[in-house]
Amino acid sequence: MPVLIHHQYIHAPVEICFNMARNVDVHTETTKKSLESAISGVTSGIMGLGDQVTWRAKHLGVWQSLTAQITELNEPWNFTDQMLEGAFHSFTHTHRFQNTQSGGTIMTDVFEYEAPFGWIGKLADVLFLKRYMRRLLMERAEALAEIALRRQLE
Repeated sequence: MPVLIHHQYIHAPVEICFNMARNVDVHTETTKKSLESAISGVTSGIMGLGDQVTWRAKHLGVWQSLTAQITELNEPWNFTDQMLEGAFHSFTHTHRFQNTQSGGTIMTDVFEYEAPFGWIGKLADVLFLKRYMRRLLMERAEALAEIALRRQLE
């Protein structure tokens, strides 16, 4: 099962980063490129333990829906969401937050997934899926950092 890890410095306190990462509206703002929107479950605001959301987005040129649930939450240090239904065979996404001496936060995304379709999915993972998912995680984390900085300056 592939595991992607991405570290992102965010110029904001850990509590703000933790809440922004669980906020459906912020998530939508950070995934504009894939036209992601929440279509059922929690569709606005901050998600909590046990909350579910169904996202609709265009990835790799195909419209897809994915339902995820927050299965672990340790405020403000980490939370985990897991796919309940969607394009992957499975995925678990853990978000970790650590204070820095500068007053900012290191956000670490740990994304474990299994591609669908057996050996065809494994081949797709090698050819393009892993690279696509790594870029998606990185772009979303960078967008979250930009939003946090912008809000700090307002």
